[in-house]
Amino acid sequence: MEINQIYVNLPIKDVQKTREFWTKLGFSVNEQFSDEKAICVVMKTDHIYTMFLKEEFFQTFTNRPIANGETTQTLICIGANSREEVDKMVEVAVENGGSTYSEPQDHGWMYQRAFADLNGHQWEVMFADMSKLPTE
Repeated sequence: MEINQIYVNLPIKDVQKTREFWTKLGFSVNEQFSDEKAICVVMKTDHIYTMFLKEEFFQTFTNRPIANGETTQTLICIGANSREEVDKMVEVAVENGGSTYSEPQDHGWMYQRAFADLNGHQWEVMFADMSKLPTE
């Protein structure tokens, strides 16, 4: 089986601030699935989306407590096209209210940095040169 789309749903406090944060990182918004309760950020057109749902709206989809940004429920990794793109994304995230939570990691074939967004969701950004992947 192979899926054709992924929608990651995350709780947020402020739709407009979240919109501004992610568009400054260079992502587009699918307005068809966005309103005052949610914003749909396009991660990869026609395939991967992040639905940022206002906490009250998010809660209508689950009967479990919402992680409030003080605990780690998931780590989301974004693949970038270059080391420079990794650095730029993390720098723009921090300039716009995000924060870093770990040191950059350089494994030679893979380079990784990380940031937490405005709501405390943790995002890892990595670039991998598979031609340099160690074989042993």
